Amino acid sequence: MTRHSIAIYLSIIGLLFALALGWYARAFYLDRLAASVIFDGKRAYADVQTQVAFGPRIPGSDAHAKILAWMRTELESAGWQVEIQESAAMGHLIQNLVARHSDVAPQIILGAHYDSRLYANRDPNPANQNQPVPGANDGASGVAVLLELARKLPKDSVPIELVFFDVEDNGEISGWDWILGSTAFVKNMQTKPQAMILVDMIGGANPKFYMEGNSDAKMRTSIWTTASKLGFQDSFISQVKYNILDDHIPFVQAGIPSVDIIDIDYPYWHTLADTPEHVSADSLKIVGDVLLEWLGEQKPQSN
Repeated sequence: MTRHSIAIYLSIIGLLFALALGWYARAFYLDRLAASVIFDGKRAYADVQTQVAFGPRIPGSDAHAKILAWMRTELESAGWQVEIQESAAMGHLIQNLVARHSDVAPQIILGAHYDSRLYANRDPNPANQNQPVPGANDGASGVAVLLELARKLPKDSVPIELVFFDVEDNGEISGWDWILGSTAFVKNMQTKPQAMILVDMIGGANPKFYMEGNSDAKMRTSIWTTASKLGFQDSFISQVKYNILDDHIPFVQAGIPSVDIIDIDYPYWHTLADTPEHVSADSLKIVGDVLLEWLGEQKPQSN
């Protein structure tokens, strides 16, 4: 073999080696990229446990202050800008936590309430009905999904705002009412988003998310279609079953297309049994996966 032939041979070997290295490097990068946007249901479940461990997050309580500080730390660690918007209603301080990736006005708001109920009035034991609700599913599950989305949402997604509503869950109690936090938020909005999605009581085992009647029909069909595409049609049921008063209602009244993802048939709602043992990491992941996929399908829109 001549020196010229040897040189050509070595060049070919070197080129093949470089191509192989490039292929493996690209595969490694894509694997890492894919792993970075996988919703971690177990991490979300751990966040449910953390919230319940603080104690009932009743407005004005020590546990309420602790969860507010904890959420802020988690969000800032994930690279979000955090603001606490304070207002008042019916003599109660409202502290809505708002998080953004940038100063760009949000196209979509994702919301959940973080407070818990004063009284377990639906508990089957009358002796428990004056005790505060632990709020593992009713409150903590929605917060956990939003926090995990905050860690996993790509920075180049459509402009998103995360809102953790305060003072949602104490209606039908003297001196209180439902959805005070979201009502105050919408009243004080400086810009109008193009859509809003609420997650509430989404962590129960074998959830059944029926379409909610007050929600925007086109938007909820789009989300439920995404769920079906992912194989979750047994959880996201394409049938309207209830009209629910929830934190999406002030947005609906403001003319903003909104959807409430909720399993209102959760059997431990407003009881002392609303504890982490009745929350499922798999259910949290189902909702997280659907939202990640649906948000990834959205395109930036002009206002």
